[in-house]
Order: sequence, then structure tokens, then C-alpha cells
Amino acid sequence: MTPHRFTAPKWSRAMRHLLAVLTATLMLGAVPASAVSARPGACRQPMLFCEDFQQLPTGGAASLKWGIDTSGGTLTVERSHRGNKVLHVHTVGNGRAFLRVDDFAAPGNRFFGRMRLRVDAFPTAPDWAHFTLVEATGSGSSEVVRPIGGQYAPTVPGVFWGVGADGGPTGDWTTWRESAPVTEDTWQCFEWTLDAAGNRVAVWIDGVARPELTASTTEHGGNDVPFVLPVVDTVKVGWQLYQDGSTPEAFDLWIDDLALSTRRLGC
Repeated sequence: MTPHRFTAPKWSRAMRHLLAVLTATLMLGAVPASAVSARPGACRQPMLFCEDFQQLPTGGAASLKWGIDTSGGTLTVERSHRGNKVLHVHTVGNGRAFLRVDDFAAPGNRFFGRMRLRVDAFPTAPDWAHFTLVEATGSGSSEVVRPIGGQYAPTVPGVFWGVGADGGPTGDWTTWRESAPVTEDTWQCFEWTLDAAGNRVAVWIDGVARPELTASTTEHGGNDVPFVLPVVDTVKVGWQLYQDGSTPEAFDLWIDDLALSTRRLGC
């Protein structure tokens, strides 16, 4: 009787790759995260601007790709507890410390931003203390647009995220929302978009759209006049508080995986 011949199964390329990874795992004891998937914030694709701080030395922050705007504050590159490099923003009182992207240009004056963020503590004094983490300015409109910012509301009480602006016809305003309370000492992912079509500002937190954190030509928190976005040529990311006598007296936050793009990048 003819003996039965065993035919080995045909493995797909994906299965062969998986087998190789599992074999390496057994040999080395562990698979580094980079072998499984690239870190989401790594600057590996074309963008309008990208900084993950991995190529910068630790210490006082400096780069040929961006500038610094500080008064009563500092920017430092340091390692996080996970080992990757991040930007440490430190200010005292109503100081400011921003990474500044100059000569910025987005096709059609429409772009998306993304950053990972951890804030040690938010202001709980004085009353109505408000702060900015992202600011966009440019030509054609004097509005200083603040897609990521917030305010302490003593009437609630609480600290809440809110879209805002200053310097233009709509005045100085921050539309904070009780449905968007801040979270201290926790890494979160913030995304935003500025779109000249409808002069629209929108925000996502940890990948979830926050429709209450929006602004447009006719829907905003300022004077009863049209809100018009500038043709953005400068984007600043960091921290500024606008009142003296704050509690706490100093502020610390950490930023990573900062990117500006023509499309939404996600978290």
C-alpha cells in the first residue's frame, strides 16, 4: 500500500512574518514596541510641520526648525519615564513659554494640529484666570486664534477647556464649557483644525470630537460681528496665563508628538 504523503501547508507572507517575529521573541525574550508598530507621533510622513523631540539633545530647547517665545518661562527637552524625549514647558505666574513655528503656510488656509500633552496643575486663582496652549496668527485678520485654551470658572467651580481669541473685532473671549473639564497629571491627545471655509475651529480630545469646542464666522464667544480667521503664518504651542497672583504660582506641562498637517492625523 502506498504510504500517505504529508504535504506541508502553504504559509502566507503575513504568516511567515508572524512566525519570524515569534521566533525572535523566543530567542531574545521580548519584542520591542518598535518591532510591532511605529510610535504614532514619529515624524515619518510628509507634514507641514512635525517635532517629536527625539533628535534633540536634552537640556535647553533649541532647533533650526522652530523658534522660542518666552518671558518668565523656559523650554527644556528631557526624557520621560518611558525613555522618549519630550518638551518640558515651565512658567512662573503669568509668564509664557512657547515653541514658535514661523513662516507657516497651509494650502487653502486649512490645517490640522496634533499634540500629546500632560499638565501638572491648572490655575484655581484668581477668578476667571484663563490660559492658552495653542495660538495662531497671520495676515488679513487681527484675530489671535486660540483653539486650545481654557479658563477657571469660580461660579461652578472648575477649570474647563474652551476655544478663544483676542486682538480682533470679536474681542477677548474664551468659550469654556462645563462638559469639557480639564484633567491634571495625565497624558492626553489633543487635535484641532482651523479652516478658512466658514472660519471654522474644531477640537478633538483623545480622538473624540468635541462639538462644544468650536467656533465659526457667526458662532463664537465674542462681540456680535463676524469671526474671521487670519491667513495663518505663525503657530505657537506652549503655555501662557494672563493674570497675576495665580494658584499655583508656577506651571509645568509636557508636550510630545507635535504635528501640523493638511489632514487629520489622529491619536
